[in-house]
Amino acid sequence: MTASALIEQFLDAVWVEQGLSENTLSAYSSDLRIFAAWLKDKPLLDVDGGDLSLFLASRYKAGISNRSSARILSSLRRFYGYYLRENRIKTDPTLLLSAPHIGRPLPMSLSEHDVELLLNAPEVTNPLGFRDKTMLEMLYATGLRVSELVGLKFAEISFRQGVVRIVGKGNKERLVPVGEEAMNWLEAYMGQTRKTLLGERQCDYLFVTKRGDGMTRQAFWHIIKRHALTAGISKELSPHTLRHAFATHLLNHGADLRVVQLLLGHSDLSTTQIYTHIARERLKDLHAKFHPRG
Repeated sequence: MTASALIEQFLDAVWVEQGLSENTLSAYSSDLRIFAAWLKDKPLLDVDGGDLSLFLASRYKAGISNRSSARILSSLRRFYGYYLRENRIKTDPTLLLSAPHIGRPLPMSLSEHDVELLLNAPEVTNPLGFRDKTMLEMLYATGLRVSELVGLKFAEISFRQGVVRIVGKGNKERLVPVGEEAMNWLEAYMGQTRKTLLGERQCDYLFVTKRGDGMTRQAFWHIIKRHALTAGISKELSPHTLRHAFATHLLNHGADLRVVQLLLGHSDLSTTQIYTHIARERLKDLHAKFHPRG
């Protein structure tokens, strides 16, 4: 049978036996056809572990991720496991292959330079731009979740102590220091800009829209993306990007992991430890760039 016929037979069999989704079948089909093309004239059922190792190595060199490599290996294992059960091959060539370590994906962060560009993007000569600038400064200064920032109320801020009181996930309360720069922007926003936006209307929330309503998480996220575009930041941002930058930059400058845990409001230290991997990557980059034998 041709490689294409073998693949089709396998796909039909696993669809009938296991009721796999179209997306899964499509992934199997794509992975197996790429492998068959890589083999050139060698029959699919005549390969050994060495062939598979070379193929996976070639895919790695082509730049695919560990997650994609793991998926390809899963496709190959399913394929050869099926033909082993069908007695078309005597041994499974995938048995000695180890799946690559996928690990927990690192959160997207921004460099300190990119953060500066983002913070300076809003046009502060108008009330909406001034509000946006204040919100970005607060987000980076505190590491709050976006939902926590837009949910802030005036009573939860101590201007004298320079802290905000946050009731986060699990109804757990924490005090987060704001920092002089962000606090200066916040005081200026409260002094005039918020009053301008509200007019005669009343709103319990600290950050308001031009309609006099409280800012929503979704609306603020569109605002961040618009300012990132203005700043020329091409990275794909996430709702937690500035929170991740806050944690990463603290660790890069020597902050204790448990302090960062408290500031972020993580109940489990292991949740915070993901940021040490980002900081470690930064150290590795610096070592590779500046060390004589880097």
